[in-house]
Amino acid sequence: MTGQTVRHFLRDDDLTPAEQAQIIDRAIAMKQDRFGVRPFEGPQAVAIIFDKPTLRTQVSFMAGIAELGGFPFVVDGNLAQIGVRESIADSAKVLTRAVSAIVWRTSGQDRIEEMAANSTVPVVNALTDQFHPCQILADLQTIKEHKGTLAGLTFAYLGDAGNNMANSYAIGMAMAGMHVRIAGPGGHQPAPEIVARAKELAASTGGSVTVTGDGAQAAKDADVVVTDTWVSMGMEAEKAQRRGEGNPFASFQVNVAIMGLAKPDAIFMHCLPAYRGFEVSASVIDGPASVVFDEAENRLHAQKALLAFLVEAGR
Repeated sequence: MTGQTVRHFLRDDDLTPAEQAQIIDRAIAMKQDRFGVRPFEGPQAVAIIFDKPTLRTQVSFMAGIAELGGFPFVVDGNLAQIGVRESIADSAKVLTRAVSAIVWRTSGQDRIEEMAANSTVPVVNALTDQFHPCQILADLQTIKEHKGTLAGLTFAYLGDAGNNMANSYAIGMAMAGMHVRIAGPGGHQPAPEIVARAKELAASTGGSVTVTGDGAQAAKDADVVVTDTWVSMGMEAEKAQRRGEGNPFASFQVNVAIMGLAKPDAIFMHCLPAYRGFEVSASVIDGPASVVFDEAENRLHAQKALLAFLVEAGR
């Protein structure tokens, strides 16, 4: 890549609010013309590295890169052992000689930041322990498709509010000018620096950010209600504590009663995989308000729009 500085997407606010809006609108357009934009024609290879389990990320990036004219080159993280068998810096320098972009699903945010610092091609965060920014782009696309707008809507997230999804929701939805409510039990809420950054962004976009320990308060009159698993990847040892009797999240389950507090036309979202009977009742996720499979599909379209943006920005 030549010309401008290489753009990476490592966390939600690596885009400006205007760039985020541009990508969402382009994703909606690209959904209608699946093969009309082909920046990886050749085909050029795009490395997709998986250190963590995946279904939607793998399917959406592989299909999306192919539709963009490229070759999705999957790297098994267990075989590559990036940062163990070979340094992240050296791995980046090897990869950038062969591929036009790098997509990485890994653990610590420091890992993907080191990859980007040593890469001459765009690096995309396909999930870290701290952020899941590609999911937020897909969610914003889904909301706009169903609601027609983003700014001014009330977005309520209930559940484990101290995880990567809550972090990205706080920042990403504030960037879109939404009124963001994050509800979770004490000890499971976003870090102060995440909240501070989200509020800073909201002040510039007309949105707002509220963190609360009251799920019902968060859901009241919401346009969008969202949750995530109570047992994120890497927390399997806490499964019994997080799902068993007396778990701290029980009162934050999204169920018919919670959805009844939201607006009558509110939609329900979940990044999946979902565990019915825990963070969400079957009656909600399988009910008429649920748009979870639109949301899953939109990972493909939003990520295509993102990749096209990053590649074009470096030309």
